[in-house]
This record gives sequence, C-alpha cells and structure tokens, in this order.
Amino acid sequence: MDMMTIKNILNMMWLMWCYAFFSSSFGATSFLFTEYQYVGVFMVAFAILIFLFLGSVEGFSTKSQPCTYNPDITCKPALANAIFSTVSFILGAFTSVVSGFLGMKIATFANARTTLEARKGVGKAFIIAFRSGAVMGFLLAANGLLVLYIAINLFKLYYGDDWEGLFEAITGYGLGGSSMALFGRVGGGIYTKAADVGADLVGKVERNIPEDDPRNPAVIADNVGDNVGDIAGMGSDLFGSYAESSCAALVVASISSFGINHDLTAMCYPLLISSIGILVCLFTTLFATDFFEIKAVKEIEPSLKRQLIISTALMTVGIALVTWLALPSSFTIFNFGTQKVVKNWQLFLCVAVGLWAGLIIGFVTEYYTSNAYSPVQDVADSCRTGAATNVIFGLALGYKSVIIPIFAIAVCIFVGFSFAAMYGIAVAALGMLSTIATGLAIDAYGPISDNAGGIAEMAGMSHRIRERTDALDAAGNTTAAIGKGFAIGSAALVSLALFGAFVSRAAISAVDVLTPKVFIGLIVGAMLPYWFSAMTMKSVGSAALKMVEEVRRQFNSIPGIMEGTTKPDYATCVKISTDASIKEMIPPGALVMLTPLIVGVIFGVETLSGVLAGSLVSGVQIAISASNTGGAWDNAKKYIEAGASEHARTLGPKGSDPHKAAVIGDTIGDPLKDTSGPSLNILIKLMAVESLVFAPFFARHGGLIFKIF
Repeated sequence: MDMMTIKNILNMMWLMWCYAFFSSSFGATSFLFTEYQYVGVFMVAFAILIFLFLGSVEGFSTKSQPCTYNPDITCKPALANAIFSTVSFILGAFTSVVSGFLGMKIATFANARTTLEARKGVGKAFIIAFRSGAVMGFLLAANGLLVLYIAINLFKLYYGDDWEGLFEAITGYGLGGSSMALFGRVGGGIYTKAADVGADLVGKVERNIPEDDPRNPAVIADNVGDNVGDIAGMGSDLFGSYAESSCAALVVASISSFGINHDLTAMCYPLLISSIGILVCLFTTLFATDFFEIKAVKEIEPSLKRQLIISTALMTVGIALVTWLALPSSFTIFNFGTQKVVKNWQLFLCVAVGLWAGLIIGFVTEYYTSNAYSPVQDVADSCRTGAATNVIFGLALGYKSVIIPIFAIAVCIFVGFSFAAMYGIAVAALGMLSTIATGLAIDAYGPISDNAGGIAEMAGMSHRIRERTDALDAAGNTTAAIGKGFAIGSAALVSLALFGAFVSRAAISAVDVLTPKVFIGLIVGAMLPYWFSAMTMKSVGSAALKMVEEVRRQFNSIPGIMEGTTKPDYATCVKISTDASIKEMIPPGALVMLTPLIVGVIFGVETLSGVLAGSLVSGVQIAISASNTGGAWDNAKKYIEAGASEHARTLGPKGSDPHKAAVIGDTIGDPLKDTSGPSLNILIKLMAVESLVFAPFFARHGGLIFKIF
C-alpha cells in the first residue's frame, strides 16, 4: 500500500469523524431549540395563569393582609405574592433550560474528545469522559444555587421582614425548574428511544450489522438522542429535584424560629448544605482523575463506585461542620400548627440519614442492574428459551428491586419527621442530593462514552478503539442506573416535604383517608402514574414504529447501503424522531400540569391532598421497577455480547438466538428505563410543588362542586 493510499484512507476517516461529530452536535442543538420554542409558549401561558390565580385570591388587592401563620402581624398583599411567584417561576424555568442546554453542549464536545483520547488508551479516554461529566455536574449545582440565592436577596428588597411571603413566592422557582424538566425528560426520552428501537430492531436483529454502524439510517438520530435525552433531560430533572427540595425546606424554615427571628444564616442552612456539597465533590473528583490513574478496563467501575463512597463519607463530615457553625444548639420547627423543639444534632442526623440512604439506594440499584451480579446473569440465562422468558425474568427482577429502596426511603421519612417534622424530611432530601455534582458526573459519563463509541464506529476507527469505548460504556450503563436511583429516591422525599408544606398552607387540619373526599383523591392519584406511563410508552412505540418502517424502507429501496457505497438518508430519521417527540410530549405534560388545577378548583384541597399522596405512593414504586427492569435487560444483552465469562460464551455470540432474545428484551426496556421511569419522579414532584404554589387560591376558591351541591 503506497503513501498516497494511506493518506487518502486517513483523510476519509477524518472526514467521517467530523461528520459524525457535527451531525450529533448540530442535531442535538437543533432539536433543543425546536423543543424550547414549544415549551417557551407554555412557560408564558402558565406564568400568566399563576399571576391570575394567585392575584385573584384577594381580588388583586394592593393592601397588606394578615399573615397566614401569624394573623397578629401583617404581610405583603396577595398581588405581590402573585407577581413574585410568577417571576420566580420564570427564573426556575429559564435556569432549568440553560442547565440542560449547557450540559448538552458540554457532552457533544466531550464525545469527540473522548474518541480521540481513546487512541492513547482507556485511562486517557476515561479522564476526559469523567471530567466532562463533572463539569456538567458542577455547572448545574452552582447554577441552581447561585440563581436561587440571588433571587432570595433581590426579593428581600421588597419583602423586608415578611419572610413568610418571601419564601412562599420563592416556591415558584421549583415549579419552573420541574416544569421544564418534565418536557425535557419526556420529549428527550421519546426522541432517543424511538431512534434506539428503530436502529436496534432493524440494524442489529434483522440486518446483523454492529451497533452505531454508519450504514444504519437511524444511527445519527440515535446518537443525537443520547445527548438530548440522557444529558439535557437528566440535567433538567436533577436541577428540578434540587430546586424543589431547597424551596420545600425554605418554606417550612420561614415559619419556624429561623424565619420568625430573622436568622439569615440558619435560614440558609439548605443552601449551605448544597454549597459544601460542591466543595466536597470537587475534591472527590481528584480521586478518579489525579490520585488514582486508570490503567485497565477492570478498574473503571470500581473507580466510579469509589466516587460515591468517598463523596458520601466526606459529605457527612461537611454536614456536621455546617450544622455546628450555622445552627443554634436549640430551635423550633413548624409542625402543623405547633412549634416543635429541635436540637442541631437531630437535624444533622436527618441530613446524614438522607445522604447514606441515597448511597444504599445507589448500590442496590447497581446490584440489580449490573451484569457482574447474579440477578442480571439470571435474566441473561433466561434468554436460552426465547424472548418470553427473558421478559418474565426481567419484570420479576424490577418488582423485587423495589423492596430495599422503599425501606431506605421509609427510614428517612421516619427519622426526618420524628426529629424535625416536615423540615427534617426536606433536609433529608437535600442530603440525598448534596452530592449531586458527583452523581451527575457519574451519570453523564455513560452517554458521553456511548456516543464516543458511536463516533469511533462511524469514523471507521480501529477495532481496538471501539473496544476501549465499549468498556467505558459498559461501566457507564450501570452508573447511569445508579443516578436514576438517586433521582427517584430524592423525588419521593421532596414530594413528601412539599406535600406537608401544601397541607399547612391550605389549612387542612388532617388528611383522613376514611373521608370520601380524600379517599377518591387517593385512588385516582394512585392511578395517574399508570396513565402517564401508558401515554409515554405508547408515544415511544408509535414513534419507533415509524422509525422501523423508514429504516426498512431505506435498506430495501436504496441500493448500496449494505455495501457501504451509498450514504443512508439520516435526515429523514432525525425528522421522524424530532416530530414525534415534540408532538407526543404535550399530552403527558398536560396530564401532569392540569391535574392539580382541575382537582383543586373543582374538588378542593382535601381531595387534592389525596391525589398527591396516591401519586407519590404508587409513582415511586413504578419508577424504581421500570428503571431497574430496563437497566437489567440492557446489561443482560451486553453480558452476552461481551462473552467475558464461560457462561456468557455459551449464550453468544452476537446473532445467536439467545442474543436476539436479549436484544428484544433490551428494546422493550428502553422506554421503561429512559422515558417512563425517569419521568415519573418528575410527575410526583411537579404535582406537589404546583399544588403548593396554587394553595392560596385552592384554599380560598377551590371545591366548587361541593359548594354547589
């Protein structure tokens, strides 16, 4: 082979690499801009709705009014609450959008850099992928904290000593963050899974070509989907959890001794937890990138798990320090009409229990989704007899994986409420999210490594480079499941804390499930996660159906695709995913956003409290089960493909009947683990924070049907 031929081959590889990178980057940017145009219209409309509903509580009066929790003193007018709640809603929505977009931009550049670094070895590629995820994690955590702190100080210029009104208005920040996260998760999830299912079913099962092969017409849409679903959607989701847990804690603190005595340092205790978390996570990342160098593939997953353990241990010390310095030795916390005396060490235990419960949930999730352990290996073994037994084993694994996380959440709730009422539960959620920067670094690392492998395959780079990126991706699949476990666990605690704040603000004396008003809400609320999951699952199925038909059409009607002499029509597949996700994200979003408004206005606050409780109890279980079932099916397929053990080799190789059964299971699990499951934790949080924001209106004007009859 002469030098000119070698030079031409290298030039062709470079052009393909550039094409893969820019297609993925610009495709993701284009989709997000299209999505944000639609979401922007919703944001403006809902902001107007917030202003009209809250402003009408006192007939848009500009006169001061008696405070809700202390009628002996006066607070700012309801119109001010309407204006500032609307402003904080827009701030939260904008911050969520920016967080998701910047995370996606970081990821798209990191994808290409990871591919190039993989030429030098797996250790170099790991450092780039992990540091890129860490940058995203720190950006999101710092961004959310900074905007919230600035908003509080700006609002104080008007509210002055009326901290009750100030922090009630701040809850709009959490509502805005979660509203955008819902559309980001659902829209991005539908996009990525429609492309993924189409690429896998036709490319891998029917045509027997490798994953991310440039001959597959859906390959660009698949890579774009990883960025908009797993990166932008996930970033917005965890930002929403962080914003809501902070708002829930601040609302309760404002009517406790911290707010009554205007102790700003103690009042900002939730923000201080997040601040020390950023510093701890910054130091923790050095253990993965500087103190211990990755030299072999087998060191990757232990290094990522070590991040969780080290950050949790260091964070425990950090929380103790912040609690000792920021809080008085004894104070009172609002507890449904009374003030409960709490010691600072009790509050430390609330946060610490939440922190360590998050670690337990993470490791239990790993046990049930990693192919290094028997549950996933049993699922892979069930593929011997076909796809049906694979599905049965996978569903059983998901149901079983719910047990320990629910007990961990139950312990958090018991400890938090026993020591510090609803404030204890809110700070327990913050404890679970305090290492959000490390969690996001580990979570984002997976999609970055996955897309790096896709770029390597499309650019025709050596098989050795693809093996390195696949090794990075295999570890990332498990750690991504851990991230989803954190998100769902924290969502349960956040939702309960917001529920407690709603019950207090709506002046509900007791939530009695024996009363018909509450019980009908409870049973309807428990049904909502199933309705929501059905909508998102069918949306993915409908979009995937169109994608499969298009990919088959191209393989059958465009000559030269399989030979590699003709380029597929990637743009059509990208358009199918884009159009489907934009169209299909609206009905599930409307279900979540409109349910609290309809129930609160027509049936009143008692029925709404039942709806919130029912959706929380059922939503958490379904979310954990769906995410872990999908993760197990995915890693069972990878277990067979890798053939790393004697057992795995008896099930393979690629293209064997057990492997085809595993691919079918993985395809079924895709919408479970990346669309329905992760979106459910937003459902339970969003309905709770929306109910809290609109609580003054529901308490004054809600329950129309019971007033008429």
